Amino acid sequence: MDTVRSNLNSVDDFHEQLKAILPRLRLYALSLTHDRDRANDLVQETVLKALAARASFQPGTNFSGWMFRIQRNEFISSLRRLRPTVPIDTAVADSLTQRATQENGLVMREFLNAFGQLSAGQREALVLAVVEGQPYDAIAAHAGVSIGTIKSRVSRARATLARLLLDPEESDATDSTDRAIARNESRSRDDDARSSLTL
Repeated sequence: MDTVRSNLNSVDDFHEQLKAILPRLRLYALSLTHDRDRANDLVQETVLKALAARASFQPGTNFSGWMFRIQRNEFISSLRRLRPTVPIDTAVADSLTQRATQENGLVMREFLNAFGQLSAGQREALVLAVVEGQPYDAIAAHAGVSIGTIKSRVSRARATLARLLLDPEESDATDSTDRAIARNESRSRDDDARSSLTL
């Protein structure tokens, strides 16, 4: 009779400890899964496993450590069940091939060559307007020229880059034209500087 009573007390004690640890199990499950629904499922599976294995729990030992061990093992098992599978032929083929990178270097070299053919004013205006996203009035104030000059430089720089990069054969015939435009921009910049000094 005493053994039956002690078994009932140990079962009640087990259930009380289980109820007391549920909030901690939920927090730990949330930290593992980062998803409320998956965390609730994990807690439910943990409690079911603990109830099924309650005969293996020795009263007086660390109940929370036992429960957290069950939960961690259940989490790892669920990850193994959800692990995606890939046909081995595809995985081997993907691991043996690499994307060609030679073209990237060639494209960059062509761009830098074309960019170097722009006048200094066009390069500066293009970088400030397109790369840094500065407004035309700020670029004009920085360069000491009018806004129209900056707009013209950006437009001509874009057109020149497009011509040099998209149709390189035609670019040789128009290099002399580009040099004449650069000289005119230099004169325009000098004229703007002189006019601002006289004001």
